[in-house]
Amino acid sequence: MLQRLLLRCPNWISPPLPTSHQLLPPSSKTPLFSWIPPAPAPPAGQPSSSRSHNSRPALRSLSCTSAGGGAGTESQPLQQHQGMAAQDEKDPRLARISSSIRVIPDFPKKGILFQDITTLLLDTKAFKDTIDLFVDRYKGKKISVVAGIEARGFIFGPPIALAIGAKFVPMRKPKKLPGEVISEEYSLEYGKDAMEMHVGAVQAGERALVIDDLIATGGTLCAAIRLLERVGVHVVECACVIELPELKGRERLGDKPLFVLVNG
Repeated sequence: MLQRLLLRCPNWISPPLPTSHQLLPPSSKTPLFSWIPPAPAPPAGQPSSSRSHNSRPALRSLSCTSAGGGAGTESQPLQQHQGMAAQDEKDPRLARISSSIRVIPDFPKKGILFQDITTLLLDTKAFKDTIDLFVDRYKGKKISVVAGIEARGFIFGPPIALAIGAKFVPMRKPKKLPGEVISEEYSLEYGKDAMEMHVGAVQAGERALVIDDLIATGGTLCAAIRLLERVGVHVVECACVIELPELKGRERLGDKPLFVLVNG
């Protein structure tokens, strides 16, 4: 169980990327959450750009997409850039979103920097901005399914689905859904896990958005894509609030588009 958890939360902060929307921490004069103590720096002598060996490299032998995909589901083009939000211009909403995400060292294990979105959820403006950025991107794209990955995909998926007129489909771990399920197994560093959804929740030819809070190695996103494509659904894009670029999850997705708001 610990190994599974580590796959979703390991993150060493890398040196700032030279993007046009470089995000800055909140000002010390006007802290966003004055009652939340600032996260301590990494241990002395340990460079901030290093990464714990507990974090697993991407399994590049696996493919995200299954053969065929959804028949007759031509994708409407999204924005020309399919990487970071507001890639060509600064958007003040991104700075607020980034600064509202708290980083907790040594959780759930020493040497891990955990991206905590609970502080983002406490900031109603930052939370609304997060949903709005996704809605602005996906409205009018004929997406009929928003598939949320357990568990934090359940936070962001439903409001996006309601706003764009799509249904929300939960993608859950084994033995969590009560009805008949279809299951997709995927590999972990030590063993295997699986993702499930209800039979009949989606139909062949539908267009889906897969959403989660964070992409690390990309394993769960890949499993969700394969699960949907097995039943003939066309996955238009994957979307996450945070990307940990050092873990190269984007590469594991292959040619499947990924849209993220901020880098961890």
